[in-house]
Amino acid sequence: MTDNPLIDAARDVQDEAHVPYSEYRVGAALETDDGEVFVGCNLENANFSNSLHAEEVAVAEAVKNGHREFSRLAVSSDRRDGVTPCGMCRQTLTEFCDDDLVVLCDEGEGEEPTEYTLGELLPNTITQDTLE
Repeated sequence: MTDNPLIDAARDVQDEAHVPYSEYRVGAALETDDGEVFVGCNLENANFSNSLHAEEVAVAEAVKNGHREFSRLAVSSDRRDGVTPCGMCRQTLTEFCDDDLVVLCDEGEGEEPTEYTLGELLPNTITQDTLE
């Protein structure tokens, strides 16, 4: 357990990951603006392009439950290596989140998570405004 409940939630869900190919477990915990937390883990598929990333699963769970506004995301891998959302997940987050979404990346026991904003991780994103 850490001093950060969002990081703990991301760590806890890793046990549910389906990762027979990479053996790289990732968990994500997405906090809504009203404080509810939705978690997701990665789900690999033999056809890697059909795999689901933890952040995408968390977003889908939150959206399925009627949420569209988010304040923070925590991401953790079983290696505690400071994993950040990949480019595809960053773009998915941009669909629902502003540039100021806080992204916490788990650096391991005794270490503070590295904190980014979504805008730092993915500047100049493709948005609805871009398409118009």
